[in-house]
Amino acid sequence: MPTLIEDTIAAISTPLGKSGLGVIRLSGRDSRRIVLSFFSTPRNRLPDRVPVLGNLVEPSTRDVLDQAVVTCFEAPRSFTREDVVEISCHGSPVILKTALGLALAAGARLASPGEFTLRAFLRGRIDLVQAEAIRDLIEAQTLYQAKVAQQQLSGSLSRKVTPAKQTLVELIALLEAGIDFADDDVSVLSEAEIRTRINSVEAGLLPLQSTFAFGKIVNAGLTIALVGRPNVGKSSVFNRLLREERAIVTEFPGTTRDLVAETTQVEGIPVRLVDTAGIRAARDPVEQLGVDRSVEALADADQVLFVVDGSQPWTRLDAEVQTRLEGRTHLFVINKIDLEQQLDEKSLDIRSKAVCRVSARTGEGIEYLRRALFMEYGQLEGYEGLVTNVRHERLIQQALNALEMSRNSLKSSMPHEVILLDLHSALKGLSALTGETTVEDVLGTIFSTFCIGK
Repeated sequence: MPTLIEDTIAAISTPLGKSGLGVIRLSGRDSRRIVLSFFSTPRNRLPDRVPVLGNLVEPSTRDVLDQAVVTCFEAPRSFTREDVVEISCHGSPVILKTALGLALAAGARLASPGEFTLRAFLRGRIDLVQAEAIRDLIEAQTLYQAKVAQQQLSGSLSRKVTPAKQTLVELIALLEAGIDFADDDVSVLSEAEIRTRINSVEAGLLPLQSTFAFGKIVNAGLTIALVGRPNVGKSSVFNRLLREERAIVTEFPGTTRDLVAETTQVEGIPVRLVDTAGIRAARDPVEQLGVDRSVEALADADQVLFVVDGSQPWTRLDAEVQTRLEGRTHLFVINKIDLEQQLDEKSLDIRSKAVCRVSARTGEGIEYLRRALFMEYGQLEGYEGLVTNVRHERLIQQALNALEMSRNSLKSSMPHEVILLDLHSALKGLSALTGETTVEDVLGTIFSTFCIGK
């Protein structure tokens, strides 16, 4: 992606399509001049932060294209810390494309995906974590995702990292001073003091790393497969979780012969629910295809709901399904608790992290099941500074690994020069997290996922 930040860039910042309003944004030192070449206003000027009403005109014919409101944000008090001009006009695709074409003809360059945010990062307006949070905020599917992204955009994660990073920088400075001025009677930190400071940095990072188990599902969501033998009520539980009648439900075993998938949100987390065909020895080729797809869905799911019928004794088919779940995280869901119970739980080897008793017919226990879906992830709702990004988690882990190596070097009485190598590696990881040492190809990968105009 282009990285020339002296160019003036322009893009349509609202989705193309018919709408009441559309916005064209420009950023760069020539923004004012370019806009005034096709925007007619009585005073022919754009004061800072004052919306100006005027007309978009075709420069050669002076034909009026549309009435618009133009606002200028002077550097450095703008999102990109450059002169930014925003044109708000009617959301006609023809008008927006024509106005953008006039801006490009007057000297602007079409912005690349995410280039406005990239300039804000390169100019020091935001750090890399905040830049990624803008993308997450735009792509949020639930209100909870949006709230977490807004927290990161406001600097919650960066603020959590800063104290640990500052302690690490101070430790590195003291050790380097001790080496550089060893002959000038500069005091050298004791082994105990060095260890204490390393532990302090680690103590600041470990709580952050522990939030990733929950943070990653906040960001990416969960895929949950409902499995079990035929006629245990998987489709009924599926419908209850969705809160709509999506899967066909009958009293006959084997009604579901193919995967039925729907996306919903549970506790603010995007969840893709997959209702599967009952797993058994199929009686015909069509049902066998459904069973095969059920097995595939089981392999692809992040989590599994193992549904059994509480009104029936444990069967050989139930045992066969459980065998397929060896080593898989799953919830044991006992359905049909509104009927007389014949399932002897005490005699079963239930190998799951939670047992949920529900009635898909009456709805009893369904809300508990919805909450239990996230039990293993250790919900941290209300915790500011969630790690939701794989890149962030890997860099924090890199820093923790380097700290552990420095502690081992200290224990082995290695020279301070060796310990410093590990400490600098830890600092490099934390610096890459917020963007101080991020290489250009990483920036290109990150910002290429943004929409154009942001």
